[in-house]
Amino acid sequence: MPRKLITAIKEHAHPLNDHGLDKIIAAIGNAKIVMIGEASHGTSEFYSIRAELSKRLINEKNFNIIAVEGDWPSAQAANRYVKGYGNGNTTARNVLINSFDRWPTWMWANEEVEQFTEWLKQKNASLDKKVGFYGIDLYSLFESIDEVLNFLSKNPQYKVDLEHAKKAFTCFEPYNRMPEHYALSTSHFSDECINEVSSLLTSLRKNEERYSDQHEEDLNLIMNALVAKNAEAYYREMMKDAISWNTRDRHMVEAINELLKYHGEDAKIIIWEHNTHIGDASETSMKEDGMINVGQLIREQYGKENTFAVGFGTFYGTVIAADRWGDPYKVIDVPPSKLRTWEGQLHAASKEDKILIFNEENRDLFNDWIGHRAIGVVYDPEFEVYGNYVPSRVGSRYDAFIYIEHTNALHPLIE
Repeated sequence: MPRKLITAIKEHAHPLNDHGLDKIIAAIGNAKIVMIGEASHGTSEFYSIRAELSKRLINEKNFNIIAVEGDWPSAQAANRYVKGYGNGNTTARNVLINSFDRWPTWMWANEEVEQFTEWLKQKNASLDKKVGFYGIDLYSLFESIDEVLNFLSKNPQYKVDLEHAKKAFTCFEPYNRMPEHYALSTSHFSDECINEVSSLLTSLRKNEERYSDQHEEDLNLIMNALVAKNAEAYYREMMKDAISWNTRDRHMVEAINELLKYHGEDAKIIIWEHNTHIGDASETSMKEDGMINVGQLIREQYGKENTFAVGFGTFYGTVIAADRWGDPYKVIDVPPSKLRTWEGQLHAASKEDKILIFNEENRDLFNDWIGHRAIGVVYDPEFEVYGNYVPSRVGSRYDAFIYIEHTNALHPLIE
């Protein structure tokens, strides 16, 4: 297998340059959903190249939504900034530092995202239909509850939904804004309490035409209620790894669908998430554990012809991560990949940065099962051989792959 795969890589690789990105843009064709991954949450090149590819999709193919693996309330601050809503005297740096303050802060409060955010604000100044920047994750349970209650409280004409919201969110009051406390206590909840959150969302959807679309207030209300409903389910299931993973990814797909619906038939969305979310789980060992992900569900719902997934990888370098969940971040060395891994094969083919485009003519050449590295926000390189390589059929997991031989750690804004 190694020699055959190395030969296929040599024959089908394109240089990672403007011409290579041209190949990806051409391969995307008329797809309205482009999912751009990352092999870690702490690698500078993954963020900067993803941003450059996104700029081209905005400029050349009129994509108008960026959806990221971040919390809705935090990303809404960035969305308001790039669209010119609210305070015009602030900067992208201040917005990112002040809004993305939940660990791991470096994922979005970093120099790479700061540069893209400033570019997007300038770009939007020239557009009638401005490009949005939205968070589709669900960790912001209490922040989203606050957003819903604050909005409804300031708008007394929506009294019915306000009373409904107060009743629904009473369930969460005893847990001192600590989702883990809620998760440990959900076994004592009645179905009635759990159903209140779902029925609130149903009520808001039923009445959504009443809400103002100024500065996307209507979208913000619905999305925060959606987060509250699905975050409740996620924290209730968080002790069951596969189930809670699936709940989270289903939520992100539901959020993507809401964004596309809100922005109309011409909406085109770019999704920024880790490879483990955007690379089709049915083409990995994840399926053996009953796990699905965004990439798989989006392909199933919209069809492969309307979607395009781009993966990332590196041979070695440095990365921002932590020793344990919640610990301070640090720069960690990423060791060279072993030969019999996807990254090791890319390195063996050549030490050059490269792009591979997978299509019906060549996918089978890249579909032997092989380990593909994934680094999270918690990382110990000494154990990565045992836990950081996901067996994958790479040619079918993605539609394109960007490989950087040597990568560097992300540049956080917050020390």
